[in-house]
Amino acid sequence: MEVYEAIYGRKSIRHFDSSKDVSNEIVFKLLEAACQAPTAGNLQPWRFWVVRDERIKDGLVRAALGQSFIAEAPIVVVVCADLRVSSAGYGERGFYLYSIQDTAAAIENLLLAAYAEGLGTCWVGAFNEDVASKVLGLSSSIRPLAIIPLGYPSREGRKPSRRSARELTTFL
Repeated sequence: MEVYEAIYGRKSIRHFDSSKDVSNEIVFKLLEAACQAPTAGNLQPWRFWVVRDERIKDGLVRAALGQSFIAEAPIVVVVCADLRVSSAGYGERGFYLYSIQDTAAAIENLLLAAYAEGLGTCWVGAFNEDVASKVLGLSSSIRPLAIIPLGYPSREGRKPSRRSARELTTFL
């Protein structure tokens, strides 16, 4: 798939085909694509929790304020930032900014790669980090930044309209 096709075609999916599983081979292919994202100082602070366990998925639904479609996906990837890694390289700026920027770039790569493989995803950012951390058993230095349900779509999502770059750009 051509990169512009993926960028313009990808949309959030909230309905998954429960009869189709996603192999670990495909999951690793997607995560390898995520790991190709740019990162401050090549520190690569991203960490991935791949969840298939129904009980843990239910806990993530609770963390995500009841967004039940999360548990309907065969796999949920929770993308986290290791704050120690970014702060060791860049102090407070690494802790508060680079860890988030770097991890967000990896998330976007993951979403685009999943679309290229015919999979659906949704970037869920509305969740209680403390609850998600407890559900996953994360240490205090690992910050969950996104919950990504992943699976084959059972129906097409709708791509919302986007504002034009011409509206949003200033040349100096």
